[in-house]
Amino acid sequence: MDPLVKLAKDAIETYVKTGKIIEPPEDIPEEWKIRAGAFVSIKKNRQLRGCIGTIYPTTENLVHEVIRNAIAAATEDPRFLPVTEDELSELTYSVDVLSSPEKVRDLNELDPRKYGIIVSKGMRKGVLLPDLEGVNTVAEQLSIALMKAGIREDEDFEVYKFTVKRLR
Repeated sequence: MDPLVKLAKDAIETYVKTGKIIEPPEDIPEEWKIRAGAFVSIKKNRQLRGCIGTIYPTTENLVHEVIRNAIAAATEDPRFLPVTEDELSELTYSVDVLSSPEKVRDLNELDPRKYGIIVSKGMRKGVLLPDLEGVNTVAEQLSIALMKAGIREDEDFEVYKFTVKRLR
């Protein structure tokens, strides 16, 4: 298991069991000192159980971003009830570290295997990570992201793309 994924797992298990937020490790590797958006995904029996993240960094470094988003994925994803202590042994985790989003000028730039997307209109935003099971075309990716944002396909909206480093 990648050390950043283990950090997410430890953050979730500690919070679910005790209600306490773990302290970051003392010796933070250089690559964790960056500021970056990150998503933490939780699966149970290969099905999504929670996923929360940030497009842009909101904390001082990647370690804090992962701890915060891991706890939120376990307790605040509106699609699911909070994770319980009884199910912790059945969960698997991944962490996606995002690149800075780039504005898309032509939909031909997109590839749902390589790029995640952000659709945006005013305050409404929808995000979809890349390389998701069952999302094989740009049209499917856009449709899902627009639905998440509450944006109709006939509205004017902006599209941004990003890559991720997926850690398991």
